[in-house]
Amino acid sequence: MTILDAILQGIIQGLTEFLPVSSSGHLMLYAHITGNAEDSNNFLFSAFLHLGTLLATCLAFKETVIALAKEGGAMVVDLFTGKLIKKGLGSPERRMVYMLLLSLLVLVPFYFVRDFIEGVAQKYLIALGCFFLYTSLILFLSDRCKKSTINAGDLTWIEALIIGIFQAFALFPGISRSGSTICGALFCGVDRDTAVKYSFMLGIPTILAGCLVEIKDAVDVGKMPVNEIPMYLVGFVVSAIVGIGAIKLVNLLVKNNKFKYFAVYTLLLGLGVVGYGVMNVVR
Repeated sequence: MTILDAILQGIIQGLTEFLPVSSSGHLMLYAHITGNAEDSNNFLFSAFLHLGTLLATCLAFKETVIALAKEGGAMVVDLFTGKLIKKGLGSPERRMVYMLLLSLLVLVPFYFVRDFIEGVAQKYLIALGCFFLYTSLILFLSDRCKKSTINAGDLTWIEALIIGIFQAFALFPGISRSGSTICGALFCGVDRDTAVKYSFMLGIPTILAGCLVEIKDAVDVGKMPVNEIPMYLVGFVVSAIVGIGAIKLVNLLVKNNKFKYFAVYTLLLGLGVVGYGVMNVVR
């Protein structure tokens, strides 16, 4: 790996983790285009890239992260003092913590088919293209959602469950995690500010869990090239810096109903990938 590879992949990860276009799909395309498909199995480098975007999320939403962390700590105390059930959902922050936990639980069954899901898109470019087209469809539909007043204090288990299901779909490369969860929230009638905030808060434990899995995979395959750690750090820093800018852009676009730009982009990209995949099959 060269420093240019690290920078380029850091930029791709930082942009596409938060912009509704799918980071895993773009990194997979990068591997195909550059002929470095073997790098897609470099789990340790992938973990560093994801840690960069995790840092970006924590910095961009530091006030919300701190508030939820404090509430989570208070819930642990209440659990051991027998007050957890009595206090119920309580504050908006406590309600959001409960809802986030429910959305995360939806992902658990899908963990066991994660390798199969990723393998489908790696083996069949046509499938990857179709997943990009799915992203385009939900982005296009989300811009037509009416404004709603459902905020963090009004979220119910139904919205949390639906958003969790949308996030599960994003395990397929080419389907954006941030795009899916934001669109899922908008389809439920959640207001746009809360939809963005909920999506990115949900992304913190999801990204962290993904990093731990990637580190475990790196250990399992025995691929821990510590001599390339400086390159990994470059990718980490670049993905974090670019990620902060991407988060601000997403906030702006969601508030102004501008997801259609990414709907057009993923539509063209999906059609291009499907076309390229078909050409490879018929050759």
